[in-house]
Amino acid sequence: MQRYAVKIEYDGRPFSGWQRQKGHPSVQAALERAVACLDPAMPPVTGAGRTDSGVHAMGQVAHVDMTREWDPYRLGGALNAHLRHDPVAVVAVAAVDTEFHARFSAIEREYLFRLVSRNQPLVHDAGQAWRVRRTLDADAMRAGAAHLIGRHDFTTFRSTMCQALSPIKTIDAIDIEERSYPAGREYRFTLRARSFLHNQVRSIVGTLERVGAGAWPPGRVGTALSARDRSFCGPVSPPEGLYLMAVRYPVNPFGQASSGN
Repeated sequence: MQRYAVKIEYDGRPFSGWQRQKGHPSVQAALERAVACLDPAMPPVTGAGRTDSGVHAMGQVAHVDMTREWDPYRLGGALNAHLRHDPVAVVAVAAVDTEFHARFSAIEREYLFRLVSRNQPLVHDAGQAWRVRRTLDADAMRAGAAHLIGRHDFTTFRSTMCQALSPIKTIDAIDIEERSYPAGREYRFTLRARSFLHNQVRSIVGTLERVGAGAWPPGRVGTALSARDRSFCGPVSPPEGLYLMAVRYPVNPFGQASSGN
């Protein structure tokens, strides 16, 4: 058996999320169908994170154990050939030791959330960003986000259905970039942490949007965090603006590896 690390991009709109679910399309199932075409043992694919329905990825990582050795470049090309009917692409493949685990070996995950402020509906970015009509105050959102940096009990900012054993997480950074956008403004929220709770990023962005819109003072974010009560959270942002951008490891398994075409 040889283990391979696989870096994946996908458009989350057609899927019920990353995780395999009976009767519902998932990214994991699409990848496993592709793997099954290459390996009669049909080995399972293990992902670094379980993105929700409608959430996208530019840097999801998974691992799979194949019963025979493959050249990583050729394996990437073969997988992409079998994924051609799905909005999923393998962008890098690397042979790794069996000690490598896509989920448990990760030391940091990075998410991007795209929020666009404009009156007109989105056309090219429909399903790829959250549109709001109001202009937002980026500095106020940065002041609100500052309350969330570090190690905290994030009960307020996690789904009531979250299965994590503890609400304690450490957020390393929340960066908010404002840029011009056709007929409006775009706000890009980049969050980095070792791991996140279910709906944590979307809960944080939805809350910060309230700050940017002037409905919440920045200090109210700290009050909500301290309450450790889900009812103190702002609205949860929709999934279409969220992207898993990167999963990082003590040693980058990919280096200069890439997929086949």
